[in-house]
Amino acid sequence: MTNDVKSVIAKTAPDELFDHNLVAGTVMPGVLYEKRPAKTPDGVLAEGLYNAWITLDNPKQYNSYTTEMVKGVILAFQKASNSRDVVAVVFTGVGDKAFCTGGNTKEYAEYYAGNPQEYRQYIWLFNEMVTSILTCDKPVICRVNGMRIGGGQEIGMACDFSIAQDLARFGQAGPKHGSAPIGGSTDFLPVMIGCEQAMVSGVLCEPFSAHQACRLGVIMDVVPALKVNGEFVPNPLVVTDKMLDDFGRIIHGAPKTGAALREGKALLKRGEVDLSRLDEKVEELCAKLLMTFPDCTTKTLEELRKPKLESWNRNKAGSRAWLALNMMTEARAGFRAFNEGTRETGREIDFVELRQALAKGTPWTDDLTEALMPRAKDDS
Repeated sequence: MTNDVKSVIAKTAPDELFDHNLVAGTVMPGVLYEKRPAKTPDGVLAEGLYNAWITLDNPKQYNSYTTEMVKGVILAFQKASNSRDVVAVVFTGVGDKAFCTGGNTKEYAEYYAGNPQEYRQYIWLFNEMVTSILTCDKPVICRVNGMRIGGGQEIGMACDFSIAQDLARFGQAGPKHGSAPIGGSTDFLPVMIGCEQAMVSGVLCEPFSAHQACRLGVIMDVVPALKVNGEFVPNPLVVTDKMLDDFGRIIHGAPKTGAALREGKALLKRGEVDLSRLDEKVEELCAKLLMTFPDCTTKTLEELRKPKLESWNRNKAGSRAWLALNMMTEARAGFRAFNEGTRETGREIDFVELRQALAKGTPWTDDLTEALMPRAKDDS
């Protein structure tokens, strides 16, 4: 900072600044908030400027967000948005397994299932979390350190930029587990990847690789994370060169099969996950954002967010009402099945039996829900 700028600050900056945050403090249990020094593109520290890192800290449950964590994310984004010395926000998760897998299924199954009035209040908080990302005055970067699934995919797509390590997987889970991806995915996916691919992701719930996510436009960049014998290698479980299948379709990022998959799994076991490349790429983007006019950047964000934000604001109230009522029927069964199931029994209901029951006009009763829970197969 030059002496001329310092003298202007000394003459004009007020002695005391107002605090525009609603409440004191920034986080709840399960959410970390940290200001890290900002750097220029050539690595020089920018004195007095920072990037705010908001980190989901629930790795034992794949960084799924509890009710208290949702509150923490809202407060953290409000603080970052209001902080005059913050250049950009980095939104990420603890560890290398998951950015976020969505709402906390244990909490959903054991508290909200069968309690639509309670879930309705929870969804108000969830909606505020998504809105706090979409309206943050600072650019928001999703540092995808692992799986970004379900509600995790939704809050990730609310961010402005996403950079992923290439072992990460992306996707939706709603129709497989008793819900619909109306916490943002049905608003954002058609805008980001087009209607047809949005149908594939939202309805079929088939996960896709970070390489596919980059090709589709869900993320801006992907970096290797697996180190074998001290060297970074691409994700060995997916096709990482731009091959075509027998029909001429691009299969870059598609899962490997057969012998190639077995070889990939063996290589994966031999390696270790190193997220240093991911951190370098995130810091590089933060440095680029530093070198812009702040108000012009904020206005550009507001304009470019409009397609996502307009769809989100148009639908979130109706989605909230539907999600609450659904806790009496399919969500009640789906979340319980996931929570109570095991690797042996599976974590999904028997969809054929459910459809057969509904085809006969069977009402949603406690008996039907119990009958749908996953159980060990009877070999007799």
